[in-house]
Amino acid sequence: MHIKTSNQEELSLGFGEYTCNWGVHICGLYETAEERDDIIFSFFHQGAKSNDKQLFSPAEQTAEDFTEKYKSRYPEFEHHILNPDLFSVINAKELYYSDGTFSPITMDENLEKFFTESQKFGRRNIRASAEMVWALEKIPGIEHLMAYESRLNYFISGKPWISICLYNITKFSGKTIMNVLQTHPYTITGGVIIQNPYYIDPDEWLKQNDPEFAIK
Repeated sequence: MHIKTSNQEELSLGFGEYTCNWGVHICGLYETAEERDDIIFSFFHQGAKSNDKQLFSPAEQTAEDFTEKYKSRYPEFEHHILNPDLFSVINAKELYYSDGTFSPITMDENLEKFFTESQKFGRRNIRASAEMVWALEKIPGIEHLMAYESRLNYFISGKPWISICLYNITKFSGKTIMNVLQTHPYTITGGVIIQNPYYIDPDEWLKQNDPEFAIK
């Protein structure tokens, strides 16, 4: 089943026989590790088969555990996950708050550097995903996480990039999950992807909720 998410080329999500288009930001909502793994392993396995560049940030598991599980599931693609030019597995602290503070602006800059580097030798399709439970820690600046999520829609639009942000709904408050829904145009729940009716355009969401990070 195809979900039209942009005017870019199609890609297979790797699960449920779903396809969508590049340039999309999705939230994956789950309750168990099995549900989470059904999303991320299928997603990245399809990326390996397509030779996409991939980025994953684990938080509920270690980078080493994720890598070993991936190699066990897909031994024929061990070379893919062990090649840093193809697959980057970066822990949450290193990716989101390496200096001890979370900043949407710094994240924009770091992701833009990652994207620019990835495209140096021509178009590279990029699959990215992260386990977001790290955000439950008392990190300076974490109150602006949803501003980052909203701004990510600007960053991804028009790029050969797809991001799936993974939120464990048993650990986050209902208020936070509603903000997650308001900042992601598509959702995955129970293996089903849908256009999210609660999504608010970042121009409006940022103006209403965190105007400091609105695009001027």
